[in-house]
Amino acid sequence: MKQCQLIQAIEKDQLKSKIPHFKVGDTISIHTRIIEGEKERVQVFTGTVIAYKGSGLSTTISLYRVSYGSGMERVFLLHSPRIAKIEVLKSGKVRKSKLYYIRGASGKAAKVKEQLGPKKTATPGPKVVEEQK
Repeated sequence: MKQCQLIQAIEKDQLKSKIPHFKVGDTISIHTRIIEGEKERVQVFTGTVIAYKGSGLSTTISLYRVSYGSGMERVFLLHSPRIAKIEVLKSGKVRKSKLYYIRGASGKAAKVKEQLGPKKTATPGPKVVEEQK
């Protein structure tokens, strides 16, 4: 077995299987385990996904939120054992893969439109069958 295949086999065991589907522009909350001395607690960080990078075990997501008048950005490893749970709160409608422009924006310019309901697909109308004479 080659070294590359061995690394991929080890990484495959450490990948999380229950990660909800989300994309850039969605508002999600990540429950993170924090260890303080001998105690462990869960802290929630809620924000908008502004970047989704990497693949496999090294996948990272960047969340951005404004709290108390200042912007906060935090990067999470998606498959980290410190992440307890991920919840998708709102689905956003964006046309870019990276939303770095939100960092400096304020007010209405910093908002992401919400995508309501499932994405609509074009459905053909009823079939008209002609009778042959």
